[in-house]
Amino acid sequence: MGALTTWKNISAGSFQFNIATKTDGTLWSWGHNTNGELGLNDNTNRSSPNQIGALTAWLNIAAGYDYTLATKTDGTLWSWGRNQSGQLGLGNTTRYSSPKQVGSLTTWSNISSKRQSARATKTDGTLWAWGSNNHGQLGLGNTTDYSSPKQVGALTAWLTIANGYNHSVATKTDGTLWTWGGNALGQLGLSNTTSYSSPKQVGALTTWLSIAGGFYSTLAIKTDGTLWTWGNNAYGQLGLGNTTNKSSPNQVGALTTWSKIAIGDYQTITLKTDGTLWVWGRGAAGELGLGNTTGYSSPKQVGVLTTWLKIAAGYNQTMALKTT
Repeated sequence: MGALTTWKNISAGSFQFNIATKTDGTLWSWGHNTNGELGLNDNTNRSSPNQIGALTAWLNIAAGYDYTLATKTDGTLWSWGRNQSGQLGLGNTTRYSSPKQVGSLTTWSNISSKRQSARATKTDGTLWAWGSNNHGQLGLGNTTDYSSPKQVGALTAWLTIANGYNHSVATKTDGTLWTWGGNALGQLGLSNTTSYSSPKQVGALTTWLSIAGGFYSTLAIKTDGTLWTWGNNAYGQLGLGNTTNKSSPNQVGALTTWSKIAIGDYQTITLKTDGTLWVWGRGAAGELGLGNTTGYSSPKQVGVLTTWLKIAAGYNQTMALKTT
């Protein structure tokens, strides 16, 4: 994929496509493109990275199922791809194969996309959601789809946000953890399988740091470096050495050195503070990077390198960046 030293951010879509930025602020994509999710103004699949336009101002990226969200350095929000549930946030359900600006605001901060719904925070700490809402995953107290951003409550303390298949996970600035949406397999971590259409706090801890959402499953890291998982575990993606679903957070081993997490539909990718790369879950397509197609229900190290920097996971593909 060219000179690795130029890649900065990576995001893997659930429908077998990838988005990345380089250190010069350019935006690149490759993979499946039936719905224009590559942003290249066509529907042609690509087997190598292609630049999206000529701009050098792209900042954050989030690949959904078959659509993409991105922000620029000026704080504007852009989207493209499939739009049947209004997940592009453009006030319609029209498909677009090149980037379109979402409104005119310049205050967008964090973005997250999965399947047919999107979430984002603004610089003022407010939380916004749009797209598919059949399980209440937008957190708006109903199950109505929306094709433009709607504010979730009135709080200004939201910090990070992550989407699962039909649920949402978020942290606040006080370190608390919140979830909402579908909960058939316990992916909300609330010790039940009841779905909720508005945010519910997971326990009372104020030490949650990083979050990730998969196909009915959730991962989180605490400030002490411990790793916790819950929800769907059909392929061992919770890393607990079994395939039993969990409806409340369970610690993965006893280590306190976990630093970054990513989960595709069924595979989990993690980094430790020593720069090593670890994986588990489904491996049928080789998505674990272990040189085989075997699945694992507990963490396995990928090689022996200690130079891994960033990770991303899609449906059955995985990406990672190394330092040089």
